[in-house]
Amino acid sequence: MKLKIFFATMSFFCWAYGVQSQTKQYDLCIYGGTSAGVVAAYTAAKAGKSVVLIEPGQRLGGLSSGGLGQTDIGNKYVVSGLALDFYRKIGKHYNAFEQWIFEPKVAEAIFNQYMEDCDAEVKFGQLLQDVEKVGTNITQVHFQSTENLDKHSLTVKAKVYMDCTYEGDLFAAAGVSYHVGREANSVYGETLNGVQLMDGHQFPNGIDPYVKRGDSSSGLLWGIRDGERLPDGTGDKKVQAYNYRITLTNVPENRMPITEPDNYDPSRYELLKRQKEIQPWKGLNDVFIWSHMPNGKTDINNRNGFSTDMIGMNWEYPEANYTRRQEIIKAHEDYTKGLLYFVGNDLSVPEFIRKEMQKWGYPKDEYVNDEHWSPQLYIREARRMVGELVMTQHHCQGNEVVNDEVGYAAYTMDSHNCDRLVVNGMVKNEGNVEVGGFPPFPISYRAIVPKRNEVTNLLVPVCLSASHIAFGSIRMEPVFMVLGQSAAVAACLAIDQGTDVQSVSVSEIKALLAANPKADQRQSDILIISSDLDAVQFTGDWNQGSNDGYGRSYVEANSNDGQSTAKFTAASLAAGKYDVYTYFPKSAKSSKLFTYTIYDGKTSDEKQLDLSHVEIKGQTSSTWVLLGSSVVIHDDESAFVEISTKGADGMVAANAVLFVPSDDQR
Repeated sequence: MKLKIFFATMSFFCWAYGVQSQTKQYDLCIYGGTSAGVVAAYTAAKAGKSVVLIEPGQRLGGLSSGGLGQTDIGNKYVVSGLALDFYRKIGKHYNAFEQWIFEPKVAEAIFNQYMEDCDAEVKFGQLLQDVEKVGTNITQVHFQSTENLDKHSLTVKAKVYMDCTYEGDLFAAAGVSYHVGREANSVYGETLNGVQLMDGHQFPNGIDPYVKRGDSSSGLLWGIRDGERLPDGTGDKKVQAYNYRITLTNVPENRMPITEPDNYDPSRYELLKRQKEIQPWKGLNDVFIWSHMPNGKTDINNRNGFSTDMIGMNWEYPEANYTRRQEIIKAHEDYTKGLLYFVGNDLSVPEFIRKEMQKWGYPKDEYVNDEHWSPQLYIREARRMVGELVMTQHHCQGNEVVNDEVGYAAYTMDSHNCDRLVVNGMVKNEGNVEVGGFPPFPISYRAIVPKRNEVTNLLVPVCLSASHIAFGSIRMEPVFMVLGQSAAVAACLAIDQGTDVQSVSVSEIKALLAANPKADQRQSDILIISSDLDAVQFTGDWNQGSNDGYGRSYVEANSNDGQSTAKFTAASLAAGKYDVYTYFPKSAKSSKLFTYTIYDGKTSDEKQLDLSHVEIKGQTSSTWVLLGSSVVIHDDESAFVEISTKGADGMVAANAVLFVPSDDQR
């Protein structure tokens, strides 16, 4: 009897352990259900690999489904493959071609659909515990449930691993070199790294930093650091500020009131009161970048000296454990909700501003499982890997150019403030840098793989190898998605060839991406840009364009200089139905109309396009314009589009022509 009880007890414990702790094997393990993680999982699963996507939270898409609906584009040229497919799926939802402004719930639904449409497994609520290696090879990774910390719940054995978190937890646990904070300018010969005291998102002169004005013995106001400002260019461990991209609505039937939040303390907003004494209130946009989203919603971001950025309160976050991170996240939530409540209710705020704020509230149909507040804090920067190559300011500005590119970036070198301190008796923010003016630049494959002597079966497309200031340009959601897809293709090649990730041929990665850009064998677009002189023939007088166009450059012609034409020939276009577009870099001198001809391989059709009603939204001054829907292309001869200044009344751009299979998003 005792033996039976013993064996029954042992059987129960073995069964219970098996339920609580599992070991599973896959080709690819991806940690982090960010937008990059979803794209990578879909890509590898569609390539026939067994994939698991592990996310500590309960939602997919990271910041792309967490409030950042006003997409930071830079230049649409850099958005390709599944990243572009995502924005076209967004467009389909809103009855547009591509859409870069969207509601969080729409983005989340699309990320969920990607996972439903492939065989990748998704595991939520699993937090990295530790990593096992043999030499430079990760052999298995252990996870714990976020509901039951410190108790092992899952072991994953995979051939290749990928870190798609915003924090870089997997590569750090695997022993990969990394950096937190800002390098000194001297490290990579840069000029914009390290400490920088500039004018962007800055307080005006004259704001007293002390609790009792003029009395330093009374102590500093909340949010100001008691410390010395180091010389410009000095390196440190400070991290650019985090915030929430806030979703509110002004639609009454969908609106929940902004009530006093947990831990509300109006004294935290004293600096805002003092700022507005010098810069009086004119509207909500004085303090917030108040971007409007579809269906009466917002994507609110930081603006000026005092706003949604919780400066200096996140320095611990990159290296903190899960519990401490949750405390930091909660502090940011309390601060942000408190700021919204303060602006709408504090009597120091002018009545017309309070009334305007009270028109807005939390949307009932967003974040329904998270009390209608985004669970995704904007982790602008945490750890950054130091890999086979470090992307720097020199790459951003084109002084150094890599030839093993697996993606492009194009955004301004953008760092939010890192510190708030007293300078010459006044409160000042420090660390904001916004320097652009450069065309899209390539991102090296070597920047998404660790050093060969550290780990040989890991890829890092999010917290990639870049200096602080270069990361400020690269760190945009569309770019993360592009790099996630490239990393997934590289992982598949490493698995198929039985090699380490550092040895994968970049030319093979690029060839596979070009042949199957949407990862699921859908027909590719055909893109022809004006700099492709083998495909574009010009007549007349064309000169370098002066506006932000598609890609690195474009040309334009003035109708006053006589008739000019640009003929874009699609020599490799297969017979079928296509939607045909041209790119319109709008400027004050743009013609309101121009003439174009589409030749489908049999017949030509000349038309005029009216550009006067073209609406360009979001962070771009240019867009694709439809020339013809469901154009039937024949294979008798090569199809082409010819753009002409005939009938124009200003500048006509010849930038790019795009043939998209008509059934692409149908």
